Amino acid sequence: MSLAQVHYTSAAPGDEGADGRFTAVGPGVTGALLGEIEPLLRYELPEGTPDRPSDAELRSLPQAFTYATLSDGSRLVFRSAPVRDTAGGAGPGFRFHTHAVHLPPGVPLPGDRLPVETWRSPHWVAVTPGGAIPDPLTLPPGPTAVSEGLDDFAVSRGPWLAAVLADLRRASDPEDSGGRPVVLVERRCADVARWLGLASVTLPRESAERLTFTTYTRRPGSSAARVVGVLPEDGEAARAAGLRVHVCAGQPPSAGGGDDAWATTAARVWRSRSSELFREARELPGEPFAAGPLAVTALCAGITLGPDERAAAAGWAADRPYALDADRTGRLVDALASPGIDDRTGPEFDAVGRLFGALEGRCPASVTAPLAAMLVTEAVRGGNGSLELPRRDAFVGPEGAAVAERLAPEILTELGDRAGPRSVARTVQLLRVARLLGVDSTESLPGVVDRLAPALLAEAAVQESRGAGSEEPVGFAPALLELLDEQFEVRTALLGALDRLAPQDPGAVARFLERVALPFTGTQALPHLRMCAEVPGAMATLGGDRAAVWHRVLRAAGLSPFAEPLVLRTAVGLVWADRAPTVEEARLLLDAATSDAHRAAGTWARLVDAALGAPAAEPPAGGSPAASTDEAAALAHDLLRGFPGEIGGRQRAGLLLLDLVRELRTGAPEPGWAEAVRTLCAQADPVEPALRERAHTALAERLLAPDRPGAELYDFVHGDDAELIAAYDRTARTDPVRIRLRTQPAYAADCFTVWTAHPHAGRTWPPVAAALLDEVLRPAVRAMSPEDVAEVEATVGRTGSSGRADAFRTWNRARTLGRLGRRIVGRVRRG
Repeated sequence: MSLAQVHYTSAAPGDEGADGRFTAVGPGVTGALLGEIEPLLRYELPEGTPDRPSDAELRSLPQAFTYATLSDGSRLVFRSAPVRDTAGGAGPGFRFHTHAVHLPPGVPLPGDRLPVETWRSPHWVAVTPGGAIPDPLTLPPGPTAVSEGLDDFAVSRGPWLAAVLADLRRASDPEDSGGRPVVLVERRCADVARWLGLASVTLPRESAERLTFTTYTRRPGSSAARVVGVLPEDGEAARAAGLRVHVCAGQPPSAGGGDDAWATTAARVWRSRSSELFREARELPGEPFAAGPLAVTALCAGITLGPDERAAAAGWAADRPYALDADRTGRLVDALASPGIDDRTGPEFDAVGRLFGALEGRCPASVTAPLAAMLVTEAVRGGNGSLELPRRDAFVGPEGAAVAERLAPEILTELGDRAGPRSVARTVQLLRVARLLGVDSTESLPGVVDRLAPALLAEAAVQESRGAGSEEPVGFAPALLELLDEQFEVRTALLGALDRLAPQDPGAVARFLERVALPFTGTQALPHLRMCAEVPGAMATLGGDRAAVWHRVLRAAGLSPFAEPLVLRTAVGLVWADRAPTVEEARLLLDAATSDAHRAAGTWARLVDAALGAPAAEPPAGGSPAASTDEAAALAHDLLRGFPGEIGGRQRAGLLLLDLVRELRTGAPEPGWAEAVRTLCAQADPVEPALRERAHTALAERLLAPDRPGAELYDFVHGDDAELIAAYDRTARTDPVRIRLRTQPAYAADCFTVWTAHPHAGRTWPPVAAALLDEVLRPAVRAMSPEDVAEVEATVGRTGSSGRADAFRTWNRARTLGRLGRRIVGRVRRG
């Protein structure tokens, strides 16, 4: 097909104000299109070009070979070259001629060639055709030797290959049409064209066709091409403009192609002078720039690849186990399992494990045996706990025996080492490999599970503390569950070890079971594990009723606490893990088992905490404080009787203080009440505030009772204990005391006697007693009827003396007269 051509030349000497002119334009190229084309054709001399270059210097000037797209979808391929100016004169002695071929939308070059394939064509001309211009102008077919010498060029550019190919691939992306150009710095523009030749062989055709380019420009930042070439003197300006620059004319870079496995593999293929593999790789299924197909093709051809590329090959083959024939499958396996490789990584082993799983059962065991041996060797020596291990029948004949003989001593040594293995994943992997290879680890199994059980809880707790949460699976869980499914003896021993651990930290075991569903539904008793597994459902169903939760969890054990006291510890730890039981709950626990069972389980300490941490008891409204029952005090009494040898120190003093409270309210305690309270508080220090308040209040209530012994009241008043006297003051001001004062004249008389009997008893008591007389007793007496007031006066006289009765009349009259005097003064003022 004939293509329209355009010729353009720079301005002749003396043409002021003109950059150049079109000397020939083929049909179909409109004036508007010429306006868009002309800026693309302009040529800027390299820096330092002589005014009148010699023929050699003229030939050394760069030629701009360009492929561009136009706004109407058409394309333009052109070459700009310097030519000697034959017109003479005082000008520079040369000008530039551009020969362009216009490709309408959808029309290819002759022979369906890529634009870069024409860069060596001898049909590019440096002068405008003379005489009549053919209509339309044609570009005769030229040689397509674009691949000639590319292998040598690729080897010479080995350090830059991967990085440049990665950027050329990105530049060919259809979504990258508006991106900044990739800049290739070369001393010769022909080498830029060779880079584009490499791209045309390496990239799929549709990607190569999108790769617009120019082999030479002085202004890469304003170029619309996706790839531009610049001379070394312009490289720094391109970098300063923020462009992606590859200086291929200087020192080799220290880094390769980064993490682009496709580009790294392509570079290795070029350095191996095996460019035909690109076409072979494109025949395999997969994405255009997936590293897998190219890496598989390279490995099968015997090309050495790195770990990332080998992982890509193994992963691709694992996803498509039927894509390769038997011959190539065998070559791929041999390449991956080569004993000469010493840089394998975890991701590579994981990919090889997936490949083995895909090929197992589809290929003869003799084909996959090298992969199996590689995997189990890595599992033992490399410590890769995430590997998918082969089945026991993966080894046939001498292969399995050789691997087992080589690895068995290492496995048994590490399993028997009391200091290792260091992690759950490592232990699980070694146990699985031991079974796979038929290594007898029975002798070391008890010690292994004794170390493994606490490690399970510890590692799961660490993962949870890092924010994984109870919903996320534990990392080692899949391998652990496979181990327990494969090996009955390990499952039995490990579940037993966890069951023995559960009473020590049942909360940790319960949290672990929420995230790892251990299989303990068989015939093993495992009472503690069953309780730990039951508690989440019980909490969700029964809510805040911890007593009901406790009963349900205890039933899940299947054992009575009388037969197995440790189930008490587990149940209490699960239900009351973060707090002490209430007094009512503690009473339930105490009554559920004997003291011997609580002693063996150690749960008596939780009962002590419940008693000592109970809030201060509130007396019933309107009732007598002395008559109020105190369950905490009763619990303390029972605990002191049930665990006399276990409870000591400040806890014993605290319980004795509670027991004294019980006796103060319900019985007849030993003499010396106030001193006993002070002594026990000191022995229980630091005493809980509620317990101190409870004891002080009980003592005050007993001392405010009419039947308290006078000696106890005397000792209390003269003890001058500010805290006890303050508690007495607070209790005397409570509603029950005020009501009794108003309604019981005898009680009012008794309080008057007490509060006036010790006027010189220390420094604390007198002001408190005076305040109680004025602020508590006087309002009560004022509210009485005259008959009750007379009875109070008479009772004071009977229990004391006539002088005390006179004192009561004077005290009562002083208040009355004071009130009467104020009334008289008020009337006088109003008059």
